[in-house]
Amino acid sequence: YDLEYESDDEAEEEKVIQNPSKPSAKKGGLGGMFGMLKGLVGSKSLTREDMDPVLEKMKDHLIAKNVAAEIAVQLCESVAKKLEGKVMGTFTTVTSTVKQALQEALVQILQPQRRVDVLRDVMDAQRHRRPYVVTFCGVNGVGKSTNLAKISFWLIENGFSVLIAACDTFRAGAVEQLRTHTRRLNALHPPESHGGRTMVQLYEKGYGKDAAGIAMEAISYARNQGFDVVLVDTAGRMQDNAPLMTALAKLIAVNAPDLVLFVGEALVGNEAVDQLVKFNKALADHSMAQTPRLIDGIVLTKFDTIDDKVGAAISMTYITSKPIVFVGTGQTYCDLRSLNAKAVVAALMKA
Repeated sequence: YDLEYESDDEAEEEKVIQNPSKPSAKKGGLGGMFGMLKGLVGSKSLTREDMDPVLEKMKDHLIAKNVAAEIAVQLCESVAKKLEGKVMGTFTTVTSTVKQALQEALVQILQPQRRVDVLRDVMDAQRHRRPYVVTFCGVNGVGKSTNLAKISFWLIENGFSVLIAACDTFRAGAVEQLRTHTRRLNALHPPESHGGRTMVQLYEKGYGKDAAGIAMEAISYARNQGFDVVLVDTAGRMQDNAPLMTALAKLIAVNAPDLVLFVGEALVGNEAVDQLVKFNKALADHSMAQTPRLIDGIVLTKFDTIDDKVGAAISMTYITSKPIVFVGTGQTYCDLRSLNAKAVVAALMKA
């Protein structure tokens, strides 16, 4: 990614600096030049008026890169508050100062306080002789099952055995899809390559059953059979569907998974934020616990299809303060990455 993003403003300012050949009618050559440069360079305190035109451009730029509109506004507002009254160094422009502050703010957003280290947490669960449980949730059609299979592959590659719990008991074909993934994963990692140990197995009870009950049985089975990780696939549900959201809250409350992952598409900036906010709200509203379990982290899918419009990553982490744990970057089991915050910010700032 190219960090050398130069806005029109900066280009203009450079022209001003390099092109002092147009004297002002009132003040003669040098006076005119410094008149033009005033407000752009020199040791002066930044005011809101200085920053507003630059921030307006930055806001539009972020929205064009798929950052949710209200978040772009809030981001620019926080940068303005941080910089207001700050003394600028000689020969720094308003644009470069604002841009630098925005860049730092974006990197900070993408590196939340709580990092999710799945491999470390799985090993920790192993020490306590219990499986590490991950529940996947999200709306329909975002690639939950496919990314669950990718994460299975990644865990197996790291030497952990996986039980996949088929708790999408609504969608026709959901169990068959997981069965196909399990078969493929077993072909890639046959027991004979792992000392006779089955590295991945599907736990399913067909359709129309209570998903929370199936998850509970699967976790108990995994504990008895010595599986390291249980990955729970749930039915895709729209964030406004109250009965299904209640069922998801129940599944999470009853089974207390170690990690609740929200699977969302990198393509949809504002829509993904709406989904996430409503999922968290529904989990809080429908939870039976005093302190409800909400979403712990995000899997961002179809990241390879968005070019540099990476704004959804910022929107989702900003709104939840939760990290993006995995990024889906293609169709094969290997196409799973962790998020490189600096690269994402570079893509965001690129003109």
